[in-house]
Parts: sequence; structure tokens; C-alpha cells
Amino acid sequence: MAELLKGKPVVESMALDLTARIDALGRAGITPTLALVRVGARPDDLSYERTARKRAESLGIAIRSYELEEFAPQAAIEAAIHEVNADPRVHGCLLFRPLPSFVDESHVCELLDPKKDIDGITLASLASVFTDGHRGYPPATAVACIELLDFYQVPLQGKHIVVVGRSLVVGKPVSMMLLRRNASVTICHSKTENLAAICRSADVVICATGRARAFGAEFFSPGQTVLDVGINFDTQGNLCGDLDFAEVEPVVGAITPVPGGIGTVTTSVTMAHTVAAAEAAATV
Repeated sequence: MAELLKGKPVVESMALDLTARIDALGRAGITPTLALVRVGARPDDLSYERTARKRAESLGIAIRSYELEEFAPQAAIEAAIHEVNADPRVHGCLLFRPLPSFVDESHVCELLDPKKDIDGITLASLASVFTDGHRGYPPATAVACIELLDFYQVPLQGKHIVVVGRSLVVGKPVSMMLLRRNASVTICHSKTENLAAICRSADVVICATGRARAFGAEFFSPGQTVLDVGINFDTQGNLCGDLDFAEVEPVVGAITPVPGGIGTVTTSVTMAHTVAAAEAAATV
């Protein structure tokens, strides 16, 4: 039976550090504040918002909500971002994506002040990930993968790590972070030939494709550590990851569950970035 790499212990460890830092900010009269900008009411957005609110409340982080109608014009969305930028009491902003198809999402993202970009959506933040810079913050899900690997003391230096997925949300940024830790990284995707053989050759596999239960036992080998970043719903409407957990778990050495794995840590990383942004604003 594989070791279950649950997110809850990681979250509890992060909370100890964050609580001390939030208390210090409070003594200086500062309450870390996160703006949530949501267009419409998609079930997955609402679910994440509830989780974010609960986590923020438990830590002492304030939430500022900007809720727009599903068909709100682009100008209204841009106005919300400008308001966030202009408010010194707001330290971080989480823009729920994807935005409606009629909205120029890349333009809206670029309007956000990188100092308040706590989820790596601006080009300045993403550039920092690839150049070891210090503007903005990396995408929270990518950071959550590193936090979980570190918490469970999974060796990275010199190890072969396969990342399946090439998005700017997870695949590409987490690959850059792993390279910074001296791992040897192979980035794969849906067009990769011999994908199963490549995955089997790795010490660590990170699956971030958004395809429900697309990876079965044939992709893995004994002793591997496997992170399932996918948040999907199967044909019966059940929440599941990219892995066929029932098939993969008996094969590998360690595995993250869905739910209760990377997604749980991602919310705490969002809060950690908000606290860091508040600390940075306090020193200006």
C-alpha cells in the first residue's frame, strides 16, 4: 500500500508559520486582505471561494469580494481590477478563471498590479518564475506541489521528475521550480510519444492534465512518488483526479489523494502569498 500524501498536515504546518506572521502584522495595525474577483457563479469557482473564505477566516485574513454577473461587460471587470490596484488595504487579488469567452482574459490579467498578483497571472509574475526574479508570486498550485514534496521530505536534487502537462498554471512553472532545486525534469504532454514508458522511468511524476482518470497502472512503477494535480468530475459526477487512483495506488510508493491533496495545499499557498504581499507593502 502506498504512503498517502495528504494535504492536511501540510496545511497545519503552514498555518503555524502564517499565524505568527499575521499576528506580527496585526500588531503593526495591518490586516492581510485578499480580493476575490469572480465573474458569474460556476460551481467550481463557488466551491473554491467557500474553501478560501474558510481558510482565510481561520487565519485572520480579510476577504474583499467583487462579484460580477455572468455577462458583465469587460469594462466592469476591468473596473474591479483597477479598484483592487488602487486600494492600499487590499494586498492580494485572486481572479477566478477562465473568464467568459467574450472577455479578453490576457488583457484583464495584465491590468493587475504584479505586487498584488498572488496567483501568477501577470506576465511579470510568470517571467519571474522563469528568470528567478522577484516580481509577483508564482501560480499557487505549482507552489503547492513543491510545498507538499518538501513537507514529506521527497528528495528532489538529482532526481528524474516527469511533469505531465504544460500549462502556465502548473506544468511549466512547477518544472522551473524543480530545475531550481537541481532536479532533472522531463515535461510531457498529450502529444508525447511513449508517454507511459517515460513516466515509468521517473522518480517522481506530477500529473496536471485535467483529464479524469486518464492515467492507470501502466504509467507507473514501484517506489515512485506521484502527485495528482487534477480536479475533475467523472461521468457519474464524482470528484476525481487525473489518476485512476484504485489502479495506481497499489503500484507506487507514495501518492496524493483527490480530494484532500494538492488542492488543499493550494488554498494555503494563496493565503501565504497574501501575507507575503502584506509584509512587502508594510516595508515600502
